[in-house]
Amino acid sequence: MSEPIIALNNLSKSFGNVHAVRNVSLTIDAGTIFGFLGANGAGKTTTMRILCGLTRPTSGSATIAGLNVWKDRHRVRTKFGYVAQRFSLYPDLTVEENLRFFGGACRVPADEVNKRMARLLGLTDLEQKKDTAAGSLSGGMRQLLALDCALIHDPPLLFLDEPTAGLDPVHRQQIWNLLYELSNQGKTIFVTTHYMDEAERCTEVGFLESGQLLAK
Repeated sequence: MSEPIIALNNLSKSFGNVHAVRNVSLTIDAGTIFGFLGANGAGKTTTMRILCGLTRPTSGSATIAGLNVWKDRHRVRTKFGYVAQRFSLYPDLTVEENLRFFGGACRVPADEVNKRMARLLGLTDLEQKKDTAAGSLSGGMRQLLALDCALIHDPPLLFLDEPTAGLDPVHRQQIWNLLYELSNQGKTIFVTTHYMDEAERCTEVGFLESGQLLAK
């Protein structure tokens, strides 16, 4: 049996007297669309930030592809792409300039950037917007661009923090169609959501309440 791509072992995170994540243990196999379902404040984003090496756990441990997410965080970051809940790209740069920037930051070989950029822009229907400033895009197109930038280094794992919050139904469906396509290509998707209909689209679901995993 192959090793899970994500493994959490009694993972906890406290901020003073606030226990955001409480002894969460679970494993996620490669190729899974894993939905992390819970109300606002349940601890979903905190758990994801720990997995991305952005927040140090108070206790317990977590691994991605066998690497400790905190101790080996600089190596782990090559294994995943991350789409934040709020738009986190450079609004003054064009769509193409954002992609080139993140391609360079992720050390994508120069001769590969153009090919990957063309493929991703085609995948998200942004070819006609490549010279448009990111800040002037609609909310749905901004999320599609954020997805492209997260995928430019072709990671095996993708984290998305409530990627469709506030989007219209057309762009919500477009993003989910893209996630299905990526899953079919073998990528693992870890998505947080508080929408029940989106949880139903996932192959596995974890239910989080007050920082505790109720079921998986």
